[in-house]
Amino acid sequence: MRVLLDTNVLVSAVLFGGLPRELLQRALRGDLEVVTSVRLMAEFQEVLVERFGLAPEIAQAARSEYEQLAVLVRPRRVPRIARDPDDNEVLAAAVMGRADFIVTGDRDLLALERYGGRPILSPREFEERSEGEAES
Repeated sequence: MRVLLDTNVLVSAVLFGGLPRELLQRALRGDLEVVTSVRLMAEFQEVLVERFGLAPEIAQAARSEYEQLAVLVRPRRVPRIARDPDDNEVLAAAVMGRADFIVTGDRDLLALERYGGRPILSPREFEERSEGEAES
């Protein structure tokens, strides 16, 4: 199963733990294949430094580790669906990376519910859905 973990989910995984960290650990174990883009990785690093005060070297290391784990795409076309341009980057990366799901905590993205046939789910919704599929 290929999943795009939005920047807010990755930041939560790295800094706060909980279900986002469990999803990241599933990816590290190879239970999930994750996809991201160069732009989303730049945003991830920027948020860690500017919003949460991590040392630039630590943020760069976190980015590098995730880039080694993920399928990294460079979308050429970015839709203009969401009001936030950063959200459009998420949608573009999911399509180009052929993600099966978009996992986010962003309310604007969650309100879309789907994009390009891909469900847009919160970490909890994704976890419940993937557990249900595993039981089937």
